[in-house]
Amino acid sequence: MVVATDKEGYLTNMNDWSEAVATEIACAEGIELSDAHWAMITLVRQFYADFEVSPAMRPLVKLTRENLGPEQGNSLYLLKLFPGSPAKLLAKIAGLPRPTNCL
Repeated sequence: MVVATDKEGYLTNMNDWSEAVATEIACAEGIELSDAHWAMITLVRQFYADFEVSPAMRPLVKLTRENLGPEQGNSLYLLKLFPGSPAKLLAKIAGLPRPTNCL
């Protein structure tokens, strides 16, 4: 499946997103999506639907803690799932715009 992306790999049209597209993006990033990944993808897509912004790292940690509990609501857990920059990588896989406060 071919979808248009910007130079950083984010979808240029959010409507192109699907679970298959997410799986392709994750694979290209060296990630095999598990149930834990999908829980986070669902969480950030709902956050975007509510607030029309992709969460940066601090709001992402808080969102995760509030919805999935303290064991998942921390930076180390997110780094294990989405190495490097969890907020940016998660937004990319979830078909959302790049978080504005992430380097």
